[in-house]
Amino acid sequence: MEAALRQIIDRVRDSADRRALLRIRGGGTKDFHGPGAPAHAGEPLDMRPLAGIVSYEPSELVVTALAGTPLAELEALLAQHGQSLPFEPPRFAPGGTVGGMVAAGLSGPARASVGAVRDYVLGVEIINGKGELLRFGGQVMKNVAGYDVSRLMAGSWGQLGIITEVSLKVLPVPPAEATLRFDCGQAEALARLHAWGGQPLPLNASCWVQDGGGAGRLYVRLRGARAAVQAACRSMGGAPQDAPTVPADWQACRDQRLPWFTARAADHALWRLSVPQTAPVLALPAGVAPPLVEWHGGLRWVQAPARHGDELRALARQVGGSASCFVAAGADGAGAAGLFDANDGALAAVHQRLRQAFDPAGILNPGRLV
Repeated sequence: MEAALRQIIDRVRDSADRRALLRIRGGGTKDFHGPGAPAHAGEPLDMRPLAGIVSYEPSELVVTALAGTPLAELEALLAQHGQSLPFEPPRFAPGGTVGGMVAAGLSGPARASVGAVRDYVLGVEIINGKGELLRFGGQVMKNVAGYDVSRLMAGSWGQLGIITEVSLKVLPVPPAEATLRFDCGQAEALARLHAWGGQPLPLNASCWVQDGGGAGRLYVRLRGARAAVQAACRSMGGAPQDAPTVPADWQACRDQRLPWFTARAADHALWRLSVPQTAPVLALPAGVAPPLVEWHGGLRWVQAPARHGDELRALARQVGGSASCFVAAGADGAGAAGLFDANDGALAAVHQRLRQAFDPAGILNPGRLV
């Protein structure tokens, strides 16, 4: 067993004996997220020394990496072989790690079409709150009999175990891509996306945003076989976006660097509303600007003061969704205090039972989830 892994195990066992809280940290690019941020409780446990690609089989579309491996390093390796992580993990700052990517469970613009982080997790190795090294899953899709613990780690924010190694499914980069622009309001954009969703179109990502002048624009990215993309461009219409900056614009959407995000007022929080794609335009509180809409209508970003939190949560629940504060007012991506919507009592009870099983002393990442 390599020295870095042994040191982490010994550290966890010592902390469990002392009932000392641990704050698991990779590159720190998501320190702003979570109810306890940025002053998360606990002694910092840096995972970056545990880094490196364990194995990569391009022909098998599987890569295994240690948790502290820089995400940029993994994506560069995949790009050399014409492959990628289709769910487009966001990078809110340089230095993100593979373990942090899985623990956060956040996906980019293509999530609604290709799936989430958890859909690509084949297996994990973790250290639980008792300092036990456990392995779940493997390196193939059909590797689970019973409870799928490996995918459970996606989005757990380190509260169920310290991810030390992860095996991921990767996919080839699609041979063709195109972006179309449609000048339309939010209601028309949602109607178009709903209609296209029932057709055999290579939809990959979408983004509707209203500029400062009140003009709404819908951007749709197509990816797939060259013939399919070309046929979709002809049938859907819209204005093809041929500027060399288009790929960078989608990356800016992924990383929340678009002007809509960066112009957020200091007294406004960034709210994340996850709703059904078919949900209508939401009647936001008076004075709140229209949202930025992603995931074919399923993800709506709203900028609003914290006092509107209850209203936003109620609006989301009315259409079968949920709302959470992604970045708190008066903060930026370097430090904020996000709040998760923990209104589902049954879900909270399941989470508590899982935490009791994996971390009975409650020492791992306290405060990251409600």
